[in-house]
Amino acid sequence: MNSIVLGSPLISGVVAMLIVLVVGDFASTFFYHVPQHMWGKLHLRTHHDRRRSYWDHAVLSRSPEVLLDGLLGAVPYIAIAVACTVISVPGAILGLFLGQMHVWWRHTTELGWKSPAWLVRVARMTGLVLPEDHNGHHINPEIEFGDIFRFYDAPARNTIAWLRAISPRRRRAVALRVMRIRNRRGAAALRALKQRKSPTG
Repeated sequence: MNSIVLGSPLISGVVAMLIVLVVGDFASTFFYHVPQHMWGKLHLRTHHDRRRSYWDHAVLSRSPEVLLDGLLGAVPYIAIAVACTVISVPGAILGLFLGQMHVWWRHTTELGWKSPAWLVRVARMTGLVLPEDHNGHHINPEIEFGDIFRFYDAPARNTIAWLRAISPRRRRAVALRVMRIRNRRGAAALRALKQRKSPTG
């Protein structure tokens, strides 16, 4: 079954594939990855566990927690692929396949992968996440967001900063800090007033 809505099966397939990859990465980044970094424990406990090889947990592990984290991260891609079947079933399937290949590839730095210079240039022009980029996210979970495309990194970090600024816990911490500052200022003003009132020798 293939709905040729764009004039040719090839163009329809390429468009469906690109939508699955680009929109799927957006959805996974902002509806799973960012919330997990803000409020979740599952992703941080599995994907950013420094005690184990991330090649193991991304590719080999059969741990239920690791598999659940992978599945939840993949659900947005799958939902987009299902929607894209009206454009092209083969394109939607190819998008999922390439996304899975990228999952495995981006975890290969532990196996000694080093991207050649030409690939780095292409990746920088297209925004593609290289294994070295994703390795940076494992080292520092606060950077290099976006599973497939790096152009989601800055918006993801800005979203996390904004969410942290408006979170109730953060607001309480800021209010407590302001109250302590006011108390210190009040105490200092009271000491200064007492010194002015005390009789001088």
